[in-house]
This record gives sequence, structure tokens and C-alpha cells, in this order.
Amino acid sequence: MTDQLLTILSWLIFFMLIGVTLAAITLWLIWQRIRSLNVPPDAGFFETMHYLPIALPIALDLLDLGLDVLAAPISWVLLDRLGLRGLRNKAVVEALIPFTQPIPVFTIGWLIARLSGLGKTVLEES
Repeated sequence: MTDQLLTILSWLIFFMLIGVTLAAITLWLIWQRIRSLNVPPDAGFFETMHYLPIALPIALDLLDLGLDVLAAPISWVLLDRLGLRGLRNKAVVEALIPFTQPIPVFTIGWLIARLSGLGKTVLEES
């Protein structure tokens, strides 16, 4: 039983390290592109998703997978520095909810925003 638990724990740590590494690489690669986005400060979640490349939601989900609850303050600071205040609170709440880490919430949100057109009407009005 102890060997099985140790094996499971080792695999879990391995996947967490891969998640954090991939998130860091992705964020490093897209940092300048996202910094140059002109997202309105009062944009909501779905409106903000229309401005973003898919790489950022994937990176946020990988960060959440790799760091679990510790992703909350990192996501807050990261999204604040990028000027994406419409995502900031949602990232922290999602990171703090137990057992949601394997669910790619931000990637699903990006797909819903793009496929359903949620938030797009605000973009077309401005």
C-alpha cells in the first residue's frame, strides 16, 4: 500500500511540475503580445476572452493544475500586470475551489466565448 501511494504521489508531482513548466514557457512566449492588447478596463469575463489568444487561457489552466491553491495569488498578480482585470477575480476563485484543477476552466470559457458569441456584442458596439 505504501509503495502504491508513493508511486501515485510521484506521478502527481511529476504532472504538476510539467504543468508549471509549460505554463511558464507559454507565458514567457506570449508576454509581449498580451501586454500590447488594448482590453477595456471594465470588460467582463467573456468580452475579455475575445481579446485573448488561446495560449493565455491554456497557460492559466496549466498554472492552476501545477500549483493548485498556490496559483491564486500568482494568477492575480499576473493578470493585474497584464491589465486583464476581467479575469483576475475569476482566476482566483477558480484556483481556490478544491478539485477543479484538472478541469481547464479558462480554456472552456475561451471556447464558449468564441463559439457562442458571448461578449462579442459589446466588442461590435465600440
